[in-house]
Amino acid sequence: MAHRRRRRGVRAPLRPRRRPPAQGRAGLAGLEAEGTPVHRPALGSLVAAVPADAEQEAAAAAGLTSVDDEAVRLRSAVKAHDGFFTTFCISPYSRYIARWCARRGLTPNQVTTASLVTALVAAGAAATGTRGGYIAAGLLLLVSFVLDCTDGQLARYSLQYSTMGAWLDATFDRAKEYAFYAGLAIGAVRGGDDVWTLALGAMVLQACRHVVDFSFNEANHDAVANTSPTAALSNKLDSVGWTVWARRMIVLPIGERWAMIAVLTALTTPRIVFYALLVGCSLAACYTTAGRLLRSLTRKARRTDRAAQALADLADSGPLAQAVAAVAPGLRGAFTVPAAALLGALVMVGSALFLPYGSWLTVAAAGVYVLLSGLAVARPLKGALDWLVPPVFRAAEYVTILVLAARSDVPHAVPAAFGLVSAVAYHHYDTVYRIRGGTGAPPGWLVRTIGGHEGRTALVAVLAAVLTHASGFTTALTALAVAVALVVLVESIRFWVSSSAPAVHDEGELA
Repeated sequence: MAHRRRRRGVRAPLRPRRRPPAQGRAGLAGLEAEGTPVHRPALGSLVAAVPADAEQEAAAAAGLTSVDDEAVRLRSAVKAHDGFFTTFCISPYSRYIARWCARRGLTPNQVTTASLVTALVAAGAAATGTRGGYIAAGLLLLVSFVLDCTDGQLARYSLQYSTMGAWLDATFDRAKEYAFYAGLAIGAVRGGDDVWTLALGAMVLQACRHVVDFSFNEANHDAVANTSPTAALSNKLDSVGWTVWARRMIVLPIGERWAMIAVLTALTTPRIVFYALLVGCSLAACYTTAGRLLRSLTRKARRTDRAAQALADLADSGPLAQAVAAVAPGLRGAFTVPAAALLGALVMVGSALFLPYGSWLTVAAAGVYVLLSGLAVARPLKGALDWLVPPVFRAAEYVTILVLAARSDVPHAVPAAFGLVSAVAYHHYDTVYRIRGGTGAPPGWLVRTIGGHEGRTALVAVLAAVLTHASGFTTALTALAVAVALVVLVESIRFWVSSSAPAVHDEGELA
C-alpha cells in the first residue's frame, strides 16, 4: 500500500510500506478461491501488487522504486480520450506549460480566465474586418485553445480541483466560441458582407448538437439492461487504432473545430468560415444522431426514474406547457411522445418560414406548439426515443427566433436575436452541468420567470406580429435578451459560487 502527501499543490512521491498486511493477501486469495472475479485494471507504468511472499514483495518494491513519478504525473495530466488535433498537436507541449504554471503557483482558474481573455481579444481582432486582424484573430484563437487545454492539465498535474474551476471551464468554452462568431460577423459587416444570419445559424447548430449528446447520455447512462448490437459494433471499432481517430475527428470536436476556424479566419473570409462550420457540423450532427438513433432502437433497456426526471428538466417546459401537461392525458405508444414534439416543432418553424412575416397565423401556430409541447411531457419520458424531446424543443425555439429575426428586415434584428439565443443557450448549458453535477435542475421559479421554451417562442411570435417591420422588434428582442441573461446569470453565479457540488466538464465534447 502507498501513502500520498500534498503540499503547495505538488504531489509527493509514492513510498511503499515495508510489508503489505497479511489479511490483504489472504482476503484476495480467498476471493479468487471462491470463484469471485478480481478486477486488475491496466496500470501502465504504475506498480501495484499484493505480494504473497517476501520475494514477490521485494520485486514489487523494486518496481515501485523504478517508477518516474514526474513522468507519470505529466502523462496523467493529459486526458485519456482527446481528439486527434489535441492529442498530437497540443498536448505534447501544453503539459509542460501546465508544469511551468504549477511551479510558479498559478491556478487552473487563472489559466482558464487567461484563455477567455485571449479568445475575447481574438474576437476583437476579427471584428476589425481587416486581413491583419483576421490573421491575428486566428493565431490568438489557437493560443486560447492551448490555454484551454493547459488549465485542465494543470488541475490534474497539481491536483487542484474545484467546483468553480469546472464550471468556469465548461461555461467559458461556449462563451469563447460564440464571442468569436460575433467578432467574425462584426468584421464581415465592416467589410460590406452581412453574415449575422450565418453566425446565428452556426451557434444554433452547435448548441443543438450538444443537447443531443447531453440528452442521450442522461437518458441512458443508468439504464437497466443497457445492451445494444450497435454499441457492441462501436466497441469493436474502438479496438482498431485508425477507426478510433477517424471516429473522433468526424464529430468535429472542439480541437478540430477551433483549428479549422483559426486557419480559415486567417486565410479566407468570415462567410467561408461559417459555410465550413455549417457543413462540417451538419455532417457531424447527422453521424452522431444516426448512431444514437440506431442504439436506441436496438437497445433492450428500461429507463430509470432519474433519467426521466433529467429529460424533463432538460425539456425546460414553462408554465404554459406545464398547464397543458397537468390536464392532458399522457400519450400512449412507443414513439408518440417524440412524434408530438417533432410535429409541434415543424408547425412552429414551418409557419415562421413559409407564412407571411408578421402573420397572426404564426401566433396561432405558436399556440399549437404550446399544446403539443405540453402533451409531449404529460407523462414520464421513459420511451426508447424520448431523449429526442429536449433537442427538438431546442431546435424549435432557436430556429424560430433565427427565422423571424432574419425575415423581419429590421436593422440589427439578427444581432439582437444572436444575443437572445446566447442568453437562453447559457441557461440550457447551465441546466446540463447542474444535472451532471448531481444537484438537479435550476429552481422552478427560474424556469417560470423566463417562460420556458414554449413561452419564449410564443412571445417572439407575438412580438413579430405586433411589431411587423418596425424597429421596435429589435428593441424588444434586445430587452428580452438582457432580461433573460440577467436572471439566469445571477442565479447561476449564486449557485456555483455557493455550491459544493462537483461541476462536470463536457466530456461529450472532446477538448
